Amino acid sequence: MGEKSSNPYDMDGSSFDADRYLQKLLKECSLKQIMDTEATIVRQTQTLHSDMQTLVYENYNKFISATDTIRRMKTDFKSMETEMNLLMANMNSITEFSERITDTLQETRSQLTRLSGKHQLLKKLQFLSSLPAKLKTLIEEENYQQAVQEYSHAQKVLQQYGQQPSFQGIQEDCIKILDELKERLKGEFRQTGKSAQSLTEIGELLLQLGERPSSLAKEMLECASKRLHEQIVVLQDQTDRDMIEFIDLGIEGFLKDLTLVISSYSDMFLTKHLEQEADDFEQTARIDLNAFVNRNVDEYLALVQDRAELEIGHGDSQIILRGLDRLHRRMTAMRTLCRAVDMSKSGIDIIVNAAQQLCQTHMRSLKDHFADSLSSVRLALVSSANTAPAGTAATSSSSQSGAAGGQGSASGHTTTPLRELISNLYISTIEKVKGLMQDLLIFLQPEWSFNLKGDPKGVQCIEGIRENLLVAFLRHFCTTVNGYGTVSSTAPPTLLLVLSKVCLEMDRAGVHALTSLVDELYNLDAERSGTLVHESELCTEMRDSAQLLLDSYVRLQGLHLSQMLRKSVETRDWLNCLEPRSVRAVMKRVVEEISAIEAVLGELYDSSVTQHGGSRTTASSDSSRKTHFSIAASKQSQFRSTWSTYTPQSQLDSSFVSNMQRLFSEKIEIFAPVEFSKVSIITGIIKICLKTLLECVRLRTFSRYGLQQIQVDAHYLQMNLWRFVSDENLIHVLLDEILGSAVLRCLEPILMEPNAVEIICERN
Repeated sequence: MGEKSSNPYDMDGSSFDADRYLQKLLKECSLKQIMDTEATIVRQTQTLHSDMQTLVYENYNKFISATDTIRRMKTDFKSMETEMNLLMANMNSITEFSERITDTLQETRSQLTRLSGKHQLLKKLQFLSSLPAKLKTLIEEENYQQAVQEYSHAQKVLQQYGQQPSFQGIQEDCIKILDELKERLKGEFRQTGKSAQSLTEIGELLLQLGERPSSLAKEMLECASKRLHEQIVVLQDQTDRDMIEFIDLGIEGFLKDLTLVISSYSDMFLTKHLEQEADDFEQTARIDLNAFVNRNVDEYLALVQDRAELEIGHGDSQIILRGLDRLHRRMTAMRTLCRAVDMSKSGIDIIVNAAQQLCQTHMRSLKDHFADSLSSVRLALVSSANTAPAGTAATSSSSQSGAAGGQGSASGHTTTPLRELISNLYISTIEKVKGLMQDLLIFLQPEWSFNLKGDPKGVQCIEGIRENLLVAFLRHFCTTVNGYGTVSSTAPPTLLLVLSKVCLEMDRAGVHALTSLVDELYNLDAERSGTLVHESELCTEMRDSAQLLLDSYVRLQGLHLSQMLRKSVETRDWLNCLEPRSVRAVMKRVVEEISAIEAVLGELYDSSVTQHGGSRTTASSDSSRKTHFSIAASKQSQFRSTWSTYTPQSQLDSSFVSNMQRLFSEKIEIFAPVEFSKVSIITGIIKICLKTLLECVRLRTFSRYGLQQIQVDAHYLQMNLWRFVSDENLIHVLLDEILGSAVLRCLEPILMEPNAVEIICERN
């Protein structure tokens, strides 16, 4: 305050310096600002002048008004003093006259008092004499409360003078009439259809008539139970009403009657001290009341829960929860009536059950949606196979015939891109889960009177939404797609490829997106929780499913091609073969099938994803697993194999050489898990095909020309399969074993000249 008052630029301060203030304005402000400041000061000055004038005028008027008021008061007091003197004289005169009248009427007053007392006594006698008739009239009119009141007024007199002959007859008549009234009231008390209000009124009257409280209390609870059960039966028939109307009917009917019974029972038997009962009556009555409330509340809540289960999944969840919220509010308000029963807890239990029921309904919806999505994918794949281009008709038809029972090959070009199918399946599943998870947020809206997060069962319910809906569906997802990857499955290979890619997408982003969304929406901390499933566990399951499906795809495609190779070997007479002039058609078919498979895989697995690159255009001479066959071949041309370099001398110890080769070469895992790359997948298929061909060759016996045909076929495969794999020496090793086995199984092991083999293969 001191700094403000000493400021020379503060107009409101005592130290204001006009010259300094003006100098400051001229230095710091423009002309327009100075003019605006001047206008402001002028306006404020005018306002102050106007306020001062107003204050002066108002105070002046008040002063004049006060002066006039004082002048009028002086005048009024003078006239009032005169009136007061006159009033005092009148009061003295009145007092004198009153004393004279009192002295005159003293004897008359005593007589009037005696007469008045006799009159009151006669009225009481008249009331007692007419009491039996009046009670009968009131009972006939069903005015029971008035009849009990009339008898209560005369009860003390009758008890005191009932032994006298003049009153004995009246008392006996009244007792008979009241006994009849008791029986009538008891009959109506036990009668069905009575409201809780009527039961309470009748109970009060019976207590006033001397009925034993212990028996009346039990009978009251029994009759009230019948009445409440009737309310339950009425509610069971209200199937055409929505949840809010159903709850309102229960509140206005069942809960209102229950509240009235509890309050009336407490007033009649718990808050009053009943001398005619034992000391433990209150405790017994309270136990009976608690059992009565628990039994009826449980019956009503079971009905509400059944109705909620019928509505959940079929009706509007907002309407259902609004009705349950009204029920919870009423149950919470009733908690003060019967503290031994936690009614609000019962209301929470219904809401938790409703949330669990809705969770189960959404789970079924997710399963149905996923099943429909899978059916749509399968239908799209079948439609694409049926509408394949003419150039691939032969390939597609052979694929379908070679994979009976729906195991069609994925080698045909599809009209619906696989990426589009994968994207549709992935996005529709993710969006469906997100929508249902957000739908369950309705239970956590702040407008409700209940708070699930503040109740232990509610917390378990919220965690259950994550575990029983999201986690359970993701595991159902894995279990379902794993079923397509079993040996007994009839799923087409392309479907396995699509599902494997979807599982990879779920592992890469889908699981994280869903778990993060749920944890954020429901304020859950899965990282620190010991009961919630961690995201990494779900990702591992998704990746395992993707691996299983991809391995199954490789197995199915490999078995499909192996079946063609096996039939081609088993159905041919290798001992009576002609000299080979061309590559067998099945070998060309195998190469075409593998090329088609590569085209399908190329749509899903880009070249940049693979470790070794995409399709290769030149052969590699660097390999750590080259055998003596391939080493000899590398000294020749790029595509020349060693199978044409066999001589009779080398054939003598071919068995020894073959065994030495297996000893020092790396073991080739035929059915090893493949990587998520195009090269690894095709390599796995080729390994199965060549391994099958090797085992089939080992079971046959060959002539000279049969051996040469195997030589030509093997060279053709070597010329065409090397570009599909990352390590061409794997092809070399398997083909070397095939030719070596054919040599060992040949009766006349003479190979064809290398130049002739190359000419035949290049011509084909």
